[in-house]
Amino acid sequence: MRRLENIIIDARDIRATAEFWRQALGWVTTFDDGDEICINPGGGDVNDPATWPFPDIAFEPVDDPGVGRQRVHLDLASASVEAQQATVERLLALGATPADVGQPADAPFTVLADPEGNTFCVLDPRDEYQGTGSLAAIVVAAVDAGALRDFYVAATGWDLVRDEPGYVSFRDSRGTGPFLELITREGLDRADDRKNRTHLDVSPRQDEDQAASVDELLALGARRVDVGQGSDVTWVVLADPEGNELCVLSPRE
Repeated sequence: MRRLENIIIDARDIRATAEFWRQALGWVTTFDDGDEICINPGGGDVNDPATWPFPDIAFEPVDDPGVGRQRVHLDLASASVEAQQATVERLLALGATPADVGQPADAPFTVLADPEGNTFCVLDPRDEYQGTGSLAAIVVAAVDAGALRDFYVAATGWDLVRDEPGYVSFRDSRGTGPFLELITREGLDRADDRKNRTHLDVSPRQDEDQAASVDELLALGARRVDVGQGSDVTWVVLADPEGNELCVLSPRE
């Protein structure tokens, strides 16, 4: 069974971007080797998958993330309207900027961009996100959300919790942490040659075979892609049936 391991965010300045998101979410730094920085809510044992809070957010350096697509974004939770406004004001003070992604003028959520230009939403209070912590959801914009359902069930190992026309969501079987949501967006183009600014990493369990995991996802409509990873890496880069990158890591605990 695979697991959604990481949310990867490309950045020119990984240290500044990681620090922005660490403060934005109230998370802790769990790894920093200078070339990659990871954050998550903390409070678990990294050697115990039952208690470790998956997924991490990992920041990786790229020369120009601005050329990539933004089909994956994060939604932040709010306990109240007052808390939502306070969060927006705090994030603006941290270096976020207002962003326009075509949202209605009366949208109850607020769209911002982090200092690297990655857009995200600060949601209005919603019952379904009570208990998620500060990160409510990882959202993937889709041409056809329903057509991606089976692929992401297999890719992430998360439970399917909602399956509606144009909207599919998943969550860790422990019932903790954020949701992964696929939402159909009208007018969205299918795959092109640009890389997403944000993508997901999944991993097989330690007793599972990476090649078999890759083959299963290929059978569900994935394809291998080259994003400059080279031939000596331990992960396999795929694109989902709509062209969104996803890395299959080597097996781990």
